[in-house]
Amino acid sequence: MAKAAILETPGEGLVIGDIEVADPMPHEVLIDTKACGLCHSDLHFIDGAYPHPLPCVPGHEAAGVVRAVGSEVKTVKPGDHVVSCLSAFCGQCEFCVTGRMALCLGAATRRGKDDASRLSRDGEPVNQMLNLSALSEQMLIHENACVAIDKEMPLDRAAVIGCAVTTGAGTIFNACKVTPGETVLVVGCGGVGLATINAAKIAGAGKVIAADPLPEKRELAKVLGATHTVDALADDVVKQIHDISRGGVDWGIEAVGRQASADLAVAALRRGGTAVILGMMPLDCKVGLGAMDLLGGKKLMGAIMGMNHFPVDLPRLVDFYMRGLLDLDTIIAERISLDQVNEGFDKMREGHHARSVVVFD
Repeated sequence: MAKAAILETPGEGLVIGDIEVADPMPHEVLIDTKACGLCHSDLHFIDGAYPHPLPCVPGHEAAGVVRAVGSEVKTVKPGDHVVSCLSAFCGQCEFCVTGRMALCLGAATRRGKDDASRLSRDGEPVNQMLNLSALSEQMLIHENACVAIDKEMPLDRAAVIGCAVTTGAGTIFNACKVTPGETVLVVGCGGVGLATINAAKIAGAGKVIAADPLPEKRELAKVLGATHTVDALADDVVKQIHDISRGGVDWGIEAVGRQASADLAVAALRRGGTAVILGMMPLDCKVGLGAMDLLGGKKLMGAIMGMNHFPVDLPRLVDFYMRGLLDLDTIIAERISLDQVNEGFDKMREGHHARSVVVFD
């Protein structure tokens, strides 16, 4: 039995209740969850903007301690400290064997329809969200959805690496392969945007421009490594960015999930520049390049979860934190209990601070 935050009806918040967690099957890992960051992607499902089978347990940015493993698990063992990642990979499909693990659809990492549900309540199945369902005292996941980390790493900080930092840093290091001296624009200074800014600094970007309508978010961006900040809603914001970057940016990275933010990332590009969309856009959203943009060599791409290789990337990001290169302390705005999860998502809707992290005793 584990206490969890359950989504029963979109738009009505989460219900705190008990769920049953099954025993691990051969390739599964049972984890005592220690911390789970609240991510805007969860909010899309909680508020009903994206569909999901119900009831379900949200949460996908987590760290914990392995309690038990299935008979075939070889990557982790009981007592290991782990970070989970929603981009569980099968290791056998075309995407995996060509090094694009973040694109794996992961069917082999989920239980079959004839198997008992990993999570249940009063004998009825509870759906697992994004392979993890981390807003629970325990997670039962495939072994290819977590990786062991240094036990010296604080688990509340490790949790935010599981999504926000993996997405932001992965975009800079993997999807964009930012070259030292290039100019990077990040639109949106929430958890993902701040992590992207921090990684751009680590990568040696020449200028890192942060765009956000809120002054307090722009100040956080400066702490994380932004060299310049602009009000994303200013009438002349595109001109400001072009003036700062002397003609446009090499990389325009959208980290919010809004049409206007994506349009700004595209409008800010220089000749040959690339716009990268990270946010979960509204389902009817379209982002495009005009004919003159295409003639100028501009490009547009998505980078789901930063196109990560998380079994390699996550331990490296932990190492970056331990060495003082990666600033996770600034990204975390507050630590709350599971009972405060709805208040945490309310603060996210207001948009005035960075990450809330649920900490489990």
